[in-house]
This record gives sequence, C-alpha cells and structure tokens, in this order.
Amino acid sequence: MTSLVLTVIAPDKPGLVELLSQTIASNEGNWLESSMSRLAGKFAGILIVSVPENHADSLIEALQQLQSQGLKVVAERSTEADSPGESNNITLELIGHDKPGIVREISQALNRYSINVERLSTELVSGSMSAELLFKADAELTVPAGVDLDDLQQSLEAIANDLMVDITLN
Repeated sequence: MTSLVLTVIAPDKPGLVELLSQTIASNEGNWLESSMSRLAGKFAGILIVSVPENHADSLIEALQQLQSQGLKVVAERSTEADSPGESNNITLELIGHDKPGIVREISQALNRYSINVERLSTELVSGSMSAELLFKADAELTVPAGVDLDDLQQSLEAIANDLMVDITLN
C-alpha cells in the first residue's frame, strides 16, 4: 500500500466531497484522515489516502483530471520521516486582540526550541463583551524531551505580554 497526502481547493459548492470520494474509491483508494473547511468562499482541505501501489499512478491522474470540474488537487506520496526520538506532546491555546504577526512571533519562539507544530487551528471570533475581533489559536505540539517546559512557558509569556494575548500550555 502507498499513502498519498492530498491538498484540495475549489470554489465552494455542494458535491465536492462526493466527487473527491468517488474518484478515490473508483481507483481502489481508501480515505483515511482529513481536515476540510470553507475559507473565504473556497473549499479547502488536506487528506490522507491509502491505495495499492499498482493503482497509485492512476489515482493521481484521475485526481488531476478533476481540475476540469474546478477542483484542484495536489497529490504527494508520503514518506514517513524517522521519529525524532523521545518527546512530549502538549497543547497551546492562545486568545487575544487580532493583529498582524501573532502566528509569526509564536512560531519563531517554538522553532528556537525545535518544537514541531503537529496541528494548528486559528480563527477570528467576536469578543463576548465587545464587537472587537479576537484571534484564537489552538495547536498540538511535539516538544523534544530535553526542552525545559518552564523555560518554554516563560519565553511564551514574554511574547504574550508583547502581543497582548493570553497563552496557555497544557
């Protein structure tokens, strides 16, 4: 079996998931994991498909032909990287007034500690007491075993004060 990582984007309309799933099934593929959303009028997603090696090329070709129906698909064969060794999994929650640079500042700090972002979800929400937009982020992180979590917390708190956001690590 071969794993394919697919990214998809199209103008949002009913039937896109069915079109995609039918194409995968017709080529002996199995839909494993996915995350899809409507973003700014577009349907966008990422998914993992398992397919017998001898059907992988025909599936990739069939997916590329979906562009004629408005669905752009990029398919990449997966090559699982070696595990980085011992690590800790933590979550990061952030909320604060929206302003440019929040993701950049937090990701730079995480990179200094060689922390891998496994999943990141962000959104703008209306403040409960005002109509101001708040930026909210939730992330799942893999932290190398040697990283001092107290040091990481202090580093993120300093950034949080500068950005005027609240950050919680769990």
